[in-house]
Amino acid sequence: MKLFSTLAVKKALDDVILDAFTAETGITVEGVYDPTVQLLRRIDAGETFDVMIGVTSSFDSLGHLVDLTSRQAVARTGVGLAVPAGAPVPDISTKDAFVQTLLNARSVAYSVTGASGIYFAELLNRLGIADQINAKATIIEKGFIANAVVDGRADVAIQQLSELLFVPEAQIAGPFPAEVQHYTEFSAALALEAAENPEARAFIEFLTSAKANEAYAQTLLEIPVA
Repeated sequence: MKLFSTLAVKKALDDVILDAFTAETGITVEGVYDPTVQLLRRIDAGETFDVMIGVTSSFDSLGHLVDLTSRQAVARTGVGLAVPAGAPVPDISTKDAFVQTLLNARSVAYSVTGASGIYFAELLNRLGIADQINAKATIIEKGFIANAVVDGRADVAIQQLSELLFVPEAQIAGPFPAEVQHYTEFSAALALEAAENPEARAFIEFLTSAKANEAYAQTLLEIPVA
């Protein structure tokens, strides 16, 4: 069975969920991971899948390919900030402190295609500091942004908390303060061609099981608010 999945839930899937599902059912899952925007491009290019996990709203335009009645929310995550290991942890407890941390940074790294980077770019405009930050930003198309603070390209990295975890050499300073926090919800759905596939349906159900929920919590994901 082929899974298209956003990077945000990759660690939960790789560390726990896929192996647990295979152990319970004997079904193996081939995972393909990219930001949701990139997954949509792969779909446009003709690639196929059985199950997709992506930003919930991304499925709205996929009714010709996805069984929308099978869509169910599985997890959500907020956006966080990481710095190099051993560096002083900046104060980002309030909006003003957060803004000052960004302005003080030598370079801020963020993605141009991931959900967190798209939101962050909008946030910079809203805060009125887009020109100052982007003049010294390290813009990355996709991948794990905290690598940029490990190799020295930047001293601050912005990404969803569950993705920052993928770079243990960096340290997570914390989530964005509540005034500017943004949660992205992720859902799973079946491809139309897999709508009657019992293995795919079993996997969709497993993604909201107690075992899966435990894995989400361990990787800085949250259960979506009903």
